[in-house]
Amino acid sequence: GLNHNYKKGVSNINGYLEDYALSIEGLIRLYEATFDEKWLNEAEELSTYAITHFYDEKSSMFFFTSNLDPALVARKMELTDNVIPSSNASMANALFLVGTILDNQDFLQKSEAMLHTIQSQISSYGSGYSHWGNLMLRNVYPLYEVAVVGADAYQKRSELEKYYIPNKIVLGATKSSNVPLLEGKYVDNQTLFYVCVNKACQLPTVELGEALKQVK
Repeated sequence: GLNHNYKKGVSNINGYLEDYALSIEGLIRLYEATFDEKWLNEAEELSTYAITHFYDEKSSMFFFTSNLDPALVARKMELTDNVIPSSNASMANALFLVGTILDNQDFLQKSEAMLHTIQSQISSYGSGYSHWGNLMLRNVYPLYEVAVVGADAYQKRSELEKYYIPNKIVLGATKSSNVPLLEGKYVDNQTLFYVCVNKACQLPTVELGEALKQVK
């Protein structure tokens, strides 16, 4: 698990939901930037831990405090965004991203249930539900799963990131990978772009320009 504090060698407060949710989202971004699968594994482990210790089956939401903390009169749930996204909105987005990349249906179902619970409130207070809105966009519009596979994957990813494509996840590897969205996509002596939606991929291409056409 995570701790919330650190000062002069002491870390003695259990992490809150926001610590897990924002860390998981950050780990996914680290993976997209580095293609290092250890960040995916850590994101999955933290997601599983958060479900075990924060999740409420009755409401389909997450409590702010862990079940390992001293019992309170009431365990609160943080639903609306403030200066940072609410911990539940961040957790729902995190589960969606990890679930999509690793094809974890439990994570995806929990994310969808959370969005379904909150969606009727979004239109009444847009600024308080903006991160929920991000998740809504990922569900309503195509989320492009862009895989870059081959020896030049890092360079090709850098070229791709020069273009603004908000509704995408970038995955990649310089060799064969067991990540579900990358399985079977490595070809010797080529670096290929695969543009997919919901695991259905268009024909691979070596040309960035052609890949960009497939996301428009």
